[in-house]
Amino acid sequence: MATHQVRTRPPRSNSTEPAETTSHPDDLSDYLADAAHYPGGHAPAVGFPRNEAQLASLIQNNAAVLPVGAQSSLTGGATPMGELVLSLSKLIAIAEPRTKQVTVQPGVTLTRLKNTLTAAGKSYPPVPTYEGATVGGIVSTNAAGAATFKYGTTRDWVEGLSVMLACGELLDLERGQVRAKNGYFEIEKSDGKVTVPVPTYRLPAVPKHSAGYHTGPDMDLVDLFVGSEGTLGVVTSVTLNVLPRRLENCFFLVSLEHESQALRVASRLREISLRSRRDGDPDGLDVVAIEHLDRRCLELLREDGADRRQHVSVSESASAVLLVQIELPSGTGSDHIHEQVTLSASAQAADGPITRLCHLLEDEDLLDNTEMATPGQRTRATELLSFREAVPESVNRRIRIAKNTVDNTINKTAADMVVPFCNLSDSLRLFRSAFESRHLDYAIWGHLSDANLHPNVIPKTAAEMQLGKDAILECGQEIIKLGGSPLAEHGVGRNPLKQTLLRLLYGDAGLAQMRAVKRALDPDSKLAPGVLFAAEAEPPLETPL
Repeated sequence: MATHQVRTRPPRSNSTEPAETTSHPDDLSDYLADAAHYPGGHAPAVGFPRNEAQLASLIQNNAAVLPVGAQSSLTGGATPMGELVLSLSKLIAIAEPRTKQVTVQPGVTLTRLKNTLTAAGKSYPPVPTYEGATVGGIVSTNAAGAATFKYGTTRDWVEGLSVMLACGELLDLERGQVRAKNGYFEIEKSDGKVTVPVPTYRLPAVPKHSAGYHTGPDMDLVDLFVGSEGTLGVVTSVTLNVLPRRLENCFFLVSLEHESQALRVASRLREISLRSRRDGDPDGLDVVAIEHLDRRCLELLREDGADRRQHVSVSESASAVLLVQIELPSGTGSDHIHEQVTLSASAQAADGPITRLCHLLEDEDLLDNTEMATPGQRTRATELLSFREAVPESVNRRIRIAKNTVDNTINKTAADMVVPFCNLSDSLRLFRSAFESRHLDYAIWGHLSDANLHPNVIPKTAAEMQLGKDAILECGQEIIKLGGSPLAEHGVGRNPLKQTLLRLLYGDAGLAQMRAVKRALDPDSKLAPGVLFAAEAEPPLETPL
């Protein structure tokens, strides 16, 4: 039976040795910036705990700590600003996978997790794009990716957590056991009880969301820590649900001359796939993801030669490209797929997902504009995926050039926003209007199956960068009005623009509620201060006599 009360436990350890730490500048330099290249990173030292006791000691004996994994954060959330860096790279144990679950420590990379599960005949499907990320990192940000349409976000797969609080004690949580009651949780620590309030703001009704603390009526305590970006506790162990087998992936790269057609095709693919899943249709089309690149993305890829490197041919008249990923039953061979494609236009075509997809593409006069990678064509699949992933690098390269040659204050100016799918076309028009009215160069790509887009400004000057930020804030306000979230993926971190978007989403009252949760679990703001919301002196819970 679920309860709203839970008791902490002391750390467990087989060793009393202190954690390895270093303050040597050469060692520290690798930990002073994350993938966001957030400026000004500095730290007194970095610690490498190997067990719970060492982790507790580092937390208890330092005024502020920042837990990090692969430092693949795109928000500055893994860039230290004077805190002791807690590298979780030594916490890498993986328990023997069970029938439906696997338990791992936070420093395990997604690549290693994938390889371990594959060897056991299992899979963890909602893996984000960057497989070098760690399990602790994906839990911290409620990471998602292209496959959210079918598989959801990290939160949907977390079955349990062990979390170390700022006091050095741990919570062992299993989903379904600790749920909020009357708007709060009660945690009993060694020095007394703590009441943790549940925020009352409403979350947007969208498929992915990485914007501060989760909430909801009778919410599970597990969900409070998923997506909290290390500000409420340090994850020491994660139990993930897994699937018993891996389905076969097939990719289709579709070139379209009109973006409106791209939206229509994506909508049809979604509807067919959702209906197939609802009806349990064994011959149904099972779409995992639909990725989208706009005209400017394609221009950048041609300029940088990515189309030639990946042997992808896209007409210069194309206004958009869709990369469609579908899943087929395990063991489906390439010969069978090619046969279905060949026969799709004839009366001999057997009903099935490939035939249905070909019929849709033929109906839109797109079959001749489509490239394919079957399950047996792994090199070709890698090329199609690399073609899509070359887009952000093309944008980032141009920003680096402007930063190095024009103004070193120029930085990436981008957003990651999601709306209900019915408002997808409105969001695209919104982005284009905001950027074009300011005469900005920009590119838009993203996970079309989730209506999750990545509008990116390509500034050539610091003034254009500021105009881009103004445009994104303007768009954020409108996205919220459309029922969406201006913070779909990657979290908030230290990024000032994203922190402002967080305030726009929840208002000052919502931010105050977040701070109340933070105070209850971390009264001294020891864990990741400045992440999610700007660090500031918090008022004491009680006025001293």
